[in-house]
Amino acid sequence: MSARIKSGDRVVVLSGKDRGARGLVRQVIRKHGRVIVEGVNLIKRHQRARSQNEQSQIIEREAPIDLSNVMLIDPNTDEPTRVGFQRNSEGVTVRVSKKTGEVIE
Repeated sequence: MSARIKSGDRVVVLSGKDRGARGLVRQVIRKHGRVIVEGVNLIKRHQRARSQNEQSQIIEREAPIDLSNVMLIDPNTDEPTRVGFQRNSEGVTVRVSKKTGEVIE
């Protein structure tokens, strides 16, 4: 699987209950083709107290969503774009915005 989306990228959600939401990618789970995006796909987890001193609580956290349901936001134009790959002058493969043709860092 290619590295079209990396940790720290800004993405927009294309489908699902959080459609249109934007956020930073916290983690990419390549083995399962999923990403965790800040503030998107929030779930509530009921956690039991592990000791007498601790209280039970409800924790809200992000759940992974499928990689195909997010699209990278071009940092230059602030619009969603597809990602391509090119070799630069040093022979290193870099990500390129399909809309503008500019290199994405």
